[in-house]
Amino acid sequence: MKKLILFLWLLNVTSEAADGFHIYAPSPTTKRLLVVKAEENDGGLSLKLAQKFDLGFPAAAIAVHPQHPTLYLAASRFQGVNSTLGYAQLGNDELVRRHGRIRTEHGYAYLSLDPQRKFLLGVDYRSGAVDVRRINDRMNGVPRAQVVGSLDEGRPTAHCVLVSPENRSVYISYVKDNNALYQYRFDPEKGTFTALEPKNVGPPAGTGPRHQAYHPRLPITYFSNEQHLGVSVYEMAKSGHLKLRQVCDAVDKDVPKDGVSSSDIVITPDGKYVFAGIRGHKRDCDWVSRYQVKKNGELELLGLTNADKIPWGFALSPDARYLLVTAFQGATLTAYKIEAGGGLRVAGKLDWDPKISDLVIR
Repeated sequence: MKKLILFLWLLNVTSEAADGFHIYAPSPTTKRLLVVKAEENDGGLSLKLAQKFDLGFPAAAIAVHPQHPTLYLAASRFQGVNSTLGYAQLGNDELVRRHGRIRTEHGYAYLSLDPQRKFLLGVDYRSGAVDVRRINDRMNGVPRAQVVGSLDEGRPTAHCVLVSPENRSVYISYVKDNNALYQYRFDPEKGTFTALEPKNVGPPAGTGPRHQAYHPRLPITYFSNEQHLGVSVYEMAKSGHLKLRQVCDAVDKDVPKDGVSSSDIVITPDGKYVFAGIRGHKRDCDWVSRYQVKKNGELELLGLTNADKIPWGFALSPDARYLLVTAFQGATLTAYKIEAGGGLRVAGKLDWDPKISDLVIR
């Protein structure tokens, strides 16, 4: 049975690679949703702008429903507390056909869906508040306006909310001086939270856990460290409690970190490699940090790959053969081919709007 499932998965991703795929990224400067068609071409990846859809508000965060043809969008955290949650629905050609908006109390810097795709979760960077909305399957995944679950710990700079693969735990990470990692039980039927004891995992001082990725098989989760410039590895107990296993440095400990910070993080579906961004806001330090995952889930640094200015959002192609990276200041989208051994080779590039931070793939 496992061999049959693997065969069907390989057949599916081979078909996706042959047909190409689409990349969706909100542009807060133009208030548009950019749609890019990606196709393999002579060992590289051709990236062509297919659509510029007017959203009417400066979205920056985006998430995608894996079954319904629906994208979720939220205004940038820099646009103020009162904001808008939007959605866009796609046609058979994968282009945007219609969209809608919901007025919200909070602006969201990060959006995600629970593994059962019943709820949409959003976290507000400014206030630290987290809201949960039920998904309407009868309307192709449109989010409902009513908040069914919420958190407000009174601690700002919350940066990520991502439910665990078994749909029972959720973690909220806080960067900068609010350096914290809060842990909760998640009710997969109600969309509500219950704090664990202790609530704060207590990450090492100065790490600033930012974005998160779960190992596909092991009870391990990874956080990009915004201030520390590396990745923290945590073991997840059945109760949902996290225990620090490792802090893997991306640069030497004596390298100055002022004006440099980490950004997004992804893990390949086979659990072999982790990639995370490093942004040189005030220094020439713009990289993709590359890690090999050991059998026990801990990491080994493979090296740093040069990136365009301020690498921010990361996503993997449907077949996981390419890493897509947005450059916030460089105003580019770069496709890296993931090579044997975890190396990265530039396979395609597209010039587009500046200040694009987030992206999703279909």
